[in-house]
Amino acid sequence: MAATGFEKQGAAAFYVTTPIYYVNDAPHLGHAYTTVAGDVLTRWHRQRGEKVWYLTGTDEHGQKIMRTAEANGVTPQEWCDKLVEEAWKPLWEHLNIANDDFIRTTEKRHTDRVQEFVQDLFDKDEIYKGGYEGPYCVGCEEYKLPGDLIEAEDGTKLCPIHKKPVEILKEENYFFKLSEYGPKLLEFYEANPGFIQPESARNEIVNFVKQGLQDLSISRSTFDWGVPVPWDDKHVIYVWIDALLNYATAAGYGLDPEKFGSVFPANVHLIGKDILRFHSVIWPAMLMAQGLPLPGRVVANGWLMVGGEKMSKSNLTGIKPQDLTAHFGVDAYRWYFLRAIAFGSDGSFSWEDFSARYTSELANDYGNLASRVAAMIGKYFGGTLPGAAASGDAEKAVQEGLAKAVAEADRLIGEELDFQGGILAIFDFVKQVNGYITEQEPWKVAKDESEEGRARLATILYTSAESLRAMAVLLNAVMPETSQKLWDSLGAESAGLGALASQKVQDAGNWGQLPVGATVTKGAVLFPRLEEPKKD
Repeated sequence: MAATGFEKQGAAAFYVTTPIYYVNDAPHLGHAYTTVAGDVLTRWHRQRGEKVWYLTGTDEHGQKIMRTAEANGVTPQEWCDKLVEEAWKPLWEHLNIANDDFIRTTEKRHTDRVQEFVQDLFDKDEIYKGGYEGPYCVGCEEYKLPGDLIEAEDGTKLCPIHKKPVEILKEENYFFKLSEYGPKLLEFYEANPGFIQPESARNEIVNFVKQGLQDLSISRSTFDWGVPVPWDDKHVIYVWIDALLNYATAAGYGLDPEKFGSVFPANVHLIGKDILRFHSVIWPAMLMAQGLPLPGRVVANGWLMVGGEKMSKSNLTGIKPQDLTAHFGVDAYRWYFLRAIAFGSDGSFSWEDFSARYTSELANDYGNLASRVAAMIGKYFGGTLPGAAASGDAEKAVQEGLAKAVAEADRLIGEELDFQGGILAIFDFVKQVNGYITEQEPWKVAKDESEEGRARLATILYTSAESLRAMAVLLNAVMPETSQKLWDSLGAESAGLGALASQKVQDAGNWGQLPVGATVTKGAVLFPRLEEPKKD
């Protein structure tokens, strides 16, 4: 019987992982895209009041890393240390990534457990010694099937991802009996139709496995930068076997049974579609061989494209995230890629599209709304939030619109990983509140100084401020710095609502939470007007 997912113990954590990234170069937008998505997902679940564990890290072994280090005149370990400490970790801090752990595959807590895992498989007769010859892509760290290759104009066989010639390797290796797991995998896919997402990715993998699996070479003997095979130190463990195990070793496999029981397996593995087979075929087969539970979902995001090509260093399209955050700001950066691209699909980045969306949706719709409401409360009520004494159908419509936005955003972001749909649901509410203010014309109502006029004005402004309170909660996972500024300008915490991070997203639609009498201040502009980029 195939192993199943979610066999956790005790107070189970919602466990999300990114791929662990190769440190052959500094991170680009594609790496940040997946990591920000994972951060938004885990922040959302934290604001549901759930226990959460978010893992990212770096993949530091293999031939590609060794060659990159040699080309730069340093040892592989020196290269990895430099890139991790000077590029990868600082970027995640810069982008406000709230990961709970950062695993490096050169750490002893990982390498020791990898050896134990592989030794167990060997002792169970799941691994045998054999020989192999075939086309190998160093960039992918993978033997390619002949049918996977593309052909250059001169007839040279190329990797379809890196568009570079493959190398024909022949070596004596150890093999994992992957071929025996095809039927078990197909059984598992059928019993768990949501295991691989999106549907196109699932179909690709099911068809691939149905064609029959080959046994997997899990060691290399032509270089030594890797975890030694414990029973044969002339071999190092194949980098992908080493890398995939990070999801278990970081969760306490073989070291902390209590932690491992409450965290493992992952609820969601976020990956790029180019590494789908590793995560949805090899990884579950390895877990089945060890009798361990399988993850809940493997979700493949699409590629970020520039000029029709996948964004990567090898294609010279690897744009640094800092190039964009310096101009648009970190929160706008986090928002844009999840707003502009349907998660799971390929998407093209353009500076012009980012600028247009920033100006229209962030600055004009959202930021201007916050400024207008705070300014009117300051002008007409001295900065003290008035009560809603004259609510009617217009206010009821706003309340219903908020309830709808909360329900849709929670379902789409929290359950379906449809970040674009969830953000759009929230911004539909932003547009609704802007329309409400336009229709109610509080600047005209303010001219009526009668008791009824003042009550009506107070109701309009309370409704608007309470709507902003909910927006701060709903957008906190996506734009934490901006949401905190809005929360502070509404005086929410000092008025008794508590810290923004403690507000549950599913309760954001409960109307009337912002206390009457809160001190509302017009703070700094949430989304300043963009400066024209300097031209050389």
